[in-house]
Amino acid sequence: MFNLKKSTFAFLLFHTIAIHAGGTDSPVGRWKTFDDETGKAKSIIRVYEDKGVLLGKIDSLLPWPGKSPDRVCEACTDDRKGKPIRGMMVMWDLHAKGSTWENGRILDPASGKIYRCRIALDPGGKSLTVRGFIGISLLGRSQKWERVE
Repeated sequence: MFNLKKSTFAFLLFHTIAIHAGGTDSPVGRWKTFDDETGKAKSIIRVYEDKGVLLGKIDSLLPWPGKSPDRVCEACTDDRKGKPIRGMMVMWDLHAKGSTWENGRILDPASGKIYRCRIALDPGGKSLTVRGFIGISLLGRSQKWERVE
């Protein structure tokens, strides 16, 4: 009985440490995004899970020359038009499929366009490959997001 208690304690301790060690086996967390043209960091996205589906909201907009951190989505054509970009849902409906999350959507607040989306956590869990596309994945572009500790 004593060995069972020790084994159970060790198992729980190991999993607790693994969960709190950064969660590098999951895209859940905060991610820094970068501008495609300049490579400069532009926002922090919080990716979270709700009922088995991944979603992403903009936590903060990083300082950008000539841009207010309180800017709104002027280019959006749906109910997001004129709404603050900070706090906006920009990624939704991603479902786990093996080592990727697929069949989601992602919004580009700069253009107001919504794309299909697939994401994959890179080995080590420090970066996330985010692919937005129209129709098939070949007709799109990928970005690397960096995990924010």
